[in-house]
Amino acid sequence: MKTLTISSVAGWARVLAVWLGVLSLCACSTLSKTSAPPPAFYALDAPLPLASQLAPSSQLTLLISPPYAASGFDSQRMVYVRQDHQLEYFAHSEWVDSPARMLGPLLVSAAQHTGAFAAVVLASGTAAGDLRLNTDIQRLQHNFRTSPSRVQLRLRVYLLDEKTRKVLAWKEFNAEAEATSDTPQGGVAAANRVVQQVLTQVAQFLVNRPK
Repeated sequence: MKTLTISSVAGWARVLAVWLGVLSLCACSTLSKTSAPPPAFYALDAPLPLASQLAPSSQLTLLISPPYAASGFDSQRMVYVRQDHQLEYFAHSEWVDSPARMLGPLLVSAAQHTGAFAAVVLASGTAAGDLRLNTDIQRLQHNFRTSPSRVQLRLRVYLLDEKTRKVLAWKEFNAEAEATSDTPQGGVAAANRVVQQVLTQVAQFLVNRPK
């Protein structure tokens, strides 16, 4: 039978201390991963109804293509800028879907409320209609280079004759609004305001389209 010596006891104590240290590090690592806050998700809200500006006697069908977005603005990540030519993204705040995908139904609603068309459809290239509206988000960003910070939206639209594929008219719309705070929440509120501004302008563009 072996007798434990002071040196052997000290050795086992050192081994135990090492294992306890490893377990402590693992526990800290696990806690740090689980303590990260979950992302907050935000949406672009449906626009308010727009007053009808044309008698609903038109028999035209307007097709609205799914909107596109420029590189850097084509995901659910929320963009902000602090320096020229550099896009950054909020770490724990995202859109529920990409702004381009959220914008499609809003464009349909805005066009429907003009009363200028018999039908307005969000459709791919295979659908049949009389006119088609193509849209491209050039930017949707929270700009921190100004004080107070501002949200900026640039949207380019093209109206085409669906049968001839001729571009009847195009325009670029720009809107911006002050954020109520320099936070993602303040930016979202401002983003919804600039989207509403641009939707109103797009509706007017459709009403005043070349006949």
